[in-house]
Formats: sequence, structure tokens, C-alpha cells
Amino acid sequence: MIFKGVQKNPFFYWPNKPILLSFMKQYLKKLFVWWFYRLLYFTWRIEIYEPPELKAALQNQEPIIMAHWHGDELGLLHLVRTYGLATMTSTSKDGSLIDYVIAKLGGKTARGSSTRGGVSALKGLIRLCKSGHPVSFAVDGPRGPIYEVKPGVFELSRLMSADIYPVGLFAEKKFVFTRSWNRAVLPKPFSKVRIYYDVPLKALDKKDNPKSEELSQTLAERIHYARKQAANMIATSSEAR
Repeated sequence: MIFKGVQKNPFFYWPNKPILLSFMKQYLKKLFVWWFYRLLYFTWRIEIYEPPELKAALQNQEPIIMAHWHGDELGLLHLVRTYGLATMTSTSKDGSLIDYVIAKLGGKTARGSSTRGGVSALKGLIRLCKSGHPVSFAVDGPRGPIYEVKPGVFELSRLMSADIYPVGLFAEKKFVFTRSWNRAVLPKPFSKVRIYYDVPLKALDKKDNPKSEELSQTLAERIHYARKQAANMIATSSEAR
């Protein structure tokens, strides 16, 4: 009778027990990823270069877009707290993890991608940008090809009259995930991390074509340039010793 009583405990007969366990597993995974990332980026020795145009735009709360490669995302994620960023995250499980970390950092997200829920995600970014959040945009996401700028960043720029700031990241010591399409970079503990913002590409207007190959090539070159400048910041600091 005791055994039967235990078996009738509501916990053992929870109708959606597999769903509950799955939810708990996902929640614990998100917590682990958040604390791992938080502890890791606290060890990084970070320096950021901001051009005068960016400082003025931030002070005046103008709409701006920070454009970067998808592979630099992990090294730039902590900037959500610095600038109160808004960004787009995918509806996948990995996107859910990133979404949780961004929320913990105080940022805002619009869920979707160019392949799924893209229109609603773009509308969400517009709403967040209008409410005063600078937008972070991985311009070759969500699935590449790597280093090829997609039209989405220009669509957003045109709709919001937002200047586009190319962003480059360089870490002195880093993990590079060579099997991922974006060759994702994660700075190692206690690494020097340098972030360089280039001068902006002016906001598109109605006559500009967001699908322009010339615009895409220009932005790609500027992001690569920003990366090189970030690397030079570390080289210069090493020579100054």
C-alpha cells in the first residue's frame, strides 16, 4: 500500500513529465552558458576605439547600426551591456541560448532570420531601433557564405535612416571554430581584445538599392579594414612596451 501511495504521487504521474524535464534541461543549459560567458569576458582585457561620429551619434541617440561578421559575434556579445544593443537572433536552439545571454546582458532581441521569420524580425528591429536601441547586425548571417554582406543591413538602414558603423574584432589569444561555416572566434581567458569602429557609411535613402553589389563590397572591405585596425591596436601596444 505504501508503494502504491508513492506511485500516486503527482510528481510521478505528471502528465507532461518529458516536457518538464526537457524544459529544465534547456533552462540549466542556458544558465551554464550565461555564467560561462560572463566569467570569461570578465577576464578579457578590452579596449574599444570609437570615432567621433559614433560618440556623437550615441550621445544624441541617433539610430545607428553596428555591422560585423557573424564569426565575431561571441567576442562582441558583451557590447550589449555597454551600448544597450538590440539584435536579431534565430529561432533555433542555438539562437535561443544567445537570446537568453543577450537578455541577461540587458539587451533586446527580435527573433527570426533571413530564412525563417525574417520580415517579422526586421519589423521588430525597427521597433527597437525607434525606441532608442543601437542595432548590432551580423551582415553575413545566418548561414553565410562567410564574408558576403546580405541586403538586410541596408534595408534596415534605409527604413530607419541609420548610419552603418563597420566593426572589427581582434583577440590576441583565441579559439577558432574551424568546422563552423562562420569560423567563429572566442577570445581565450585573459586575452587582449580590441574592438575598432570605422567611420560610418551614410544611411541609405529611397533612391538607393539595398541589393547593390557595390554597397555590399564596400561594407565588406570596411569591416575587414576595421579588423586590421583592431589587430594594429594590439601590435602598437606591444611595441610601446
